Amino acid sequence: MDGREYLRYMHSMKIESNCLKCHSRQGYKLGDIRGGISVSIPMDKYYQIALSHSKIIIISYLLIYLILIILSILAYNRFLKEMIKRNLIQQKVHEREAALSVSEIRYRRLFESAKDGILILDAETGMILDVNPFLIEMLGYSEDQFIEKAIWEIGFFKDIVANRDKFLELQQMEYVRYEDLPLETADGRNINVEFVSNVYLVDKKKVIQCNIRDITERKRAEKEIAMLAHSLKSVNECVSITDLDDKILFVNELFLKTYGYEINELIGKHISIVSSQNNEQEQVKEISTSTILGGWQGELLNKRSDGSEFPIFLSTTTIKDKESNILGLIGVATDISERKRAEKELIVAKERAEESDNLKTSFLNNISHEIRTPFNGILGFLSLLQDDDMTANERDEYISIINKSAYRLMNTINDIVEISQIQAGQIKLSVTKTNIRKLTSEVYSHFKSEAESNGLKFYIKNDLPNDLENIHTDSIKLNAILSVLILNAIKFTKTGSIQFGISLIDTVVETQGRASLQIQFSIKDTGVGISKSKQHAIFERFMQADGSNTRSFEGSGLGLAIAKAYVEMLGGKIWVESEEGEGSVFYFTIPYRVEPEEKDVNKIVVSDKGSQNQHKPLKILIAEDDEESAILLALAIKVFSKEVIKVRTGVEAIEACRNYPDIDMILMDIKMPDMNGHEATRQIRQFNRDVIIIAQTAYALTGDQERAIEAGCNDYISKPIKKEQFMELMKKYFKK
Repeated sequence: MDGREYLRYMHSMKIESNCLKCHSRQGYKLGDIRGGISVSIPMDKYYQIALSHSKIIIISYLLIYLILIILSILAYNRFLKEMIKRNLIQQKVHEREAALSVSEIRYRRLFESAKDGILILDAETGMILDVNPFLIEMLGYSEDQFIEKAIWEIGFFKDIVANRDKFLELQQMEYVRYEDLPLETADGRNINVEFVSNVYLVDKKKVIQCNIRDITERKRAEKEIAMLAHSLKSVNECVSITDLDDKILFVNELFLKTYGYEINELIGKHISIVSSQNNEQEQVKEISTSTILGGWQGELLNKRSDGSEFPIFLSTTTIKDKESNILGLIGVATDISERKRAEKELIVAKERAEESDNLKTSFLNNISHEIRTPFNGILGFLSLLQDDDMTANERDEYISIINKSAYRLMNTINDIVEISQIQAGQIKLSVTKTNIRKLTSEVYSHFKSEAESNGLKFYIKNDLPNDLENIHTDSIKLNAILSVLILNAIKFTKTGSIQFGISLIDTVVETQGRASLQIQFSIKDTGVGISKSKQHAIFERFMQADGSNTRSFEGSGLGLAIAKAYVEMLGGKIWVESEEGEGSVFYFTIPYRVEPEEKDVNKIVVSDKGSQNQHKPLKILIAEDDEESAILLALAIKVFSKEVIKVRTGVEAIEACRNYPDIDMILMDIKMPDMNGHEATRQIRQFNRDVIIIAQTAYALTGDQERAIEAGCNDYISKPIKKEQFMELMKKYFKK
């Protein structure tokens, strides 16, 4: 390369000046050359210089390029990061938007498929923004009747939004609940709803979501459950309800009382807590399965909280909902301890009865004898009365025998009916203030003449304290007990004496384990006595100490059974001490009660004016549906009556009393057609409290007198009416 070319090259590289300076420093001179510049440079130096500058230039460009690459890389990285960040932000935005969209879709689906009615309100204005289909269907109104209307503009929400300002103020509490509100549907049905509202913030704006639930069915179910729970609590059986795992959910009060548990000791526990280990396990396992399949019944042993066991009869079934899904199991258990005990007693009684079949035969023979014998006497001597050749003495004797036979037959029938009523539980106590001294004296006086006519001495020994006059008891039943025992003593004593004793004693009440005052009665005789083997039987129905066909004494065998029943009704007990051939002593006790008499609010108070009248011919009304009985009554009262009016029904008796206000006495039959004597008496007493009304009936059963007095009768007399009894009534009420 010559100098010109080099300069051109250098010029092209824009470093000419730099080269010239360089060469000048090297001591080279440049001369003007025509058409160019001529430099006189040695060739080896020239090449070194050129090579040196080329390296510098190349390195410079390389550095510049490297720097540009690095800068580009840094810029690109910054760009990538920015792009990635922007993409992430956009992705998050899209995800948020997508999530929001899914949430809105999900909310919308829930809103539209909810089984509660839902209203969305503007919290500031109360305007309805949205309503779900269920509320529209529940109330039967269209969507147009809700949207863009304030809630207080909807008529059927008037009970919820009674006051607009108060309603909006309540909503600011964020949660409001109305338990039971009435709503009327479009078709006029009245339903009960539960109204719950919550305040939410949506796009910085408060909205109210109101959930409206129809609880009509729930309220009905709650009432049914409440009634069921009340019924189960008070039912007289042990009731338990368990879930499908046999865990106890409910037991009633009798269950707790019977098993001796507290409620918190049973709820949630397995039902086996009350089951005995002595049950057959296969039988126990069968119960749940059989119950689910339809029900189970059977006997089991159960145990109380104290470990004692007792037998039950268990009946189980399932509790189902409307869709027949099994919700639980219910068991009803009955304590059959008494029944089992009774069964054992029946077995013993059966064995005893089989062993004493002769007593049964004796009883049948006895009853047959007691009915047929007086019938034979009545019918036989009635036929003899038709004999024209009969003397007056014979006629009187035959009539006396007929009367005696008739009363014997009547007493037998009365005893049979009386013991039947006792067995049926129809006999009730009538506790009144009773003068015990007067009652025992009257009983003694009544039987004294009969005992003495049989050649017996009859004593009374009253050891009661002097200040003991009145007690509270059923005087009629006490009189009946004493009459049975004294009559028995007279009947079974041929010679000797009878002693009637009364005393006050201390005794221990077995059921309470404490001392109590009792009045003790004793009837001691010197009669035939009772063997030890027969003493347990004489208080049983139809049993007598002598049950043979050759027995010497008449009677149905019911007297002591009736007396025993009465004593027990009065709260006492009866027993006998006797040796065969040496006489007997019958004892019985009754409680010594002196508490004030309770006023009977149902008893009709009658005037006693009639009892103040002096005897005079009377106008008497006979209310009797049986014609023969009416004729007999008219003849019996003929000596006392100036006029007799007869009616056949209770209604006619009332009408007669209205038409004849001067009637002095009414003989009121209890059993009549249309209206019985008790009701007729009650109605007569509404307008006439002075007339004397005497109840008369052929029943003559215990309790009849009390019922008659309660109805408003002054007194009571049983058929057939004895002349002596009627005379006593006339003396009592008309001072004859």
